[in-house]
Amino acid sequence: MIIYGSVVSPFVRKLLAYLGEKGIEFELKGVGIGDPDPGFRAASPLGKMPAMDDDGFLLADSSAIIQYVEAKHPEPALIPADPQERGTVIWWEEFGDTVFAACSGKMFFNRIVAPKFLGREGDLAAAAEAEADELPKLLAYLESAIPASGFLVGDRLTLADLAVASPLMNLRHCGAGIDAAAHPKIAAWSEAILSRPSMAPWIAKEERLMAKVLAG
Repeated sequence: MIIYGSVVSPFVRKLLAYLGEKGIEFELKGVGIGDPDPGFRAASPLGKMPAMDDDGFLLADSSAIIQYVEAKHPEPALIPADPQERGTVIWWEEFGDTVFAACSGKMFFNRIVAPKFLGREGDLAAAAEAEADELPKLLAYLESAIPASGFLVGDRLTLADLAVASPLMNLRHCGAGIDAAAHPKIAAWSEAILSRPSMAPWIAKEERLMAKVLAG
């Protein structure tokens, strides 16, 4: 299996961690935004990451790829069979992908991607507005929702934890990491998820990359 994407993408990060938790071997081919790599463009006609080539079966979008892999490799189950738990996991993935990642993305894109990767000025006003107006509400909600189990759904790791923890790395790169005094439950939960063997090596690689980018 080949995965196309960049380790700084929250969607790629979520997928890599998911595959790691599944114990599925894969090769990550690094690509950037709009990368002309022919394999990537064949797998992702819109040029968005991540994309996958699984023995010739091409698919793009992290959620689509995860649904495909979960059906092909059902164990260990990261999307529960229980109807209520499954619905809750799908909700949290939606929250992570379209709400949380969108907020962190406004900050990460405009403060880092645009100037450092694309060579153009970002919309710093939009980034500041996201940090001041959107982020506090999302963090307050997440802080109130983390159960005593330490996992978002049930008493074990699911896709929900990977999907919601992933955008936190982009916030950290923007200097908006979690304040443990203000959000102790998020701080403890995210540290446990982000330090898992499925995530930690990719985060270490990402942090080395970001250190070079920010230093430049």
